[in-house]
Amino acid sequence: MYTHSKETQGSLTPTSALDILKAGNERFVNNLKANRNLLQQVNETSGGQFPFATILSCIDSRTSAELIFDQGLGDVFSIRIAGNILNEDILGSMEYATKIVGTRVLVILGHTNCGAITGACNHIEMGNLTTLLNKIKPAIVNETATKENRDGSNANFVKNVTEINVHLTIERVRKESPIIAELEQKEQIKIVGALYDVETGKVKFYE
Repeated sequence: MYTHSKETQGSLTPTSALDILKAGNERFVNNLKANRNLLQQVNETSGGQFPFATILSCIDSRTSAELIFDQGLGDVFSIRIAGNILNEDILGSMEYATKIVGTRVLVILGHTNCGAITGACNHIEMGNLTTLLNKIKPAIVNETATKENRDGSNANFVKNVTEINVHLTIERVRKESPIIAELEQKEQIKIVGALYDVETGKVKFYE
């Protein structure tokens, strides 16, 4: 598997960049890892990087973007924070990745059985974690399908909140970053939501 260069990055469309991630996850699920020389990629990326994707995901130890999409060094910008929430620093990182470096696809990746989502559903309050979990509350409010047992013990409720959190984050990216919104309007990037299943390894994309 080759290391991305300025030329290969520039030749990708947002759709083809997303297809690379889809193919990588398919390899991951089927335990067919692409043949890479990581040390060679260290050398090839020492003078610069040309990643094709930016991925916001959770810090969960099971959700490493490079692994679940079978990517190598220099392929993706991986932004990780509990609950894959959004803040100004993350938006700035996304703007750098898309506008300056030129990634073609921006993925907001949630995952099943998320501890942060569950904690928010249980209204956990603990130090600085309270502020982080409060950012998930809009997704809880927007989950109107569940009438009873609206807490972390209800797996379906947690899953619904997880999915809504992904979609609300995409909406916030478009609203709070005119830079990224313009790139999407000009079809220079694609913004996509996705959900990683920790039981199967499969990523479901929302398109």
